[in-house]
Amino acid sequence: MTNKLTTAQVESHLAAMTDWSCRGDLIERTFVFRDFVIAMHFANQIALEAERSQHHPDMLIKYNRVTLGYSTHDAGGLTEKDFAAAAFADATNSLLIR
Repeated sequence: MTNKLTTAQVESHLAAMTDWSCRGDLIERTFVFRDFVIAMHFANQIALEAERSQHHPDMLIKYNRVTLGYSTHDAGGLTEKDFAAAAFADATNSLLIR
């Protein structure tokens, strides 16, 4: 089991990230793309990584917007796994907006 991060650790991670926010025990970001097809491509990349890592986000898709939320439920809050998944999402987004 992964250990839950302290408030100070969560704040430190968030300070190093762009556009992510913390809502309770969840980190969340909305990604905006040029169109639905690119948004779905992004969502599919996130889904493949989630399966590989066995760490699945809450995901909401609205046309060209994909909102991701991460929390480690079995740890009762945020862990390193959540921030690693968020970093993957950011990197994937960077590749798609070139």
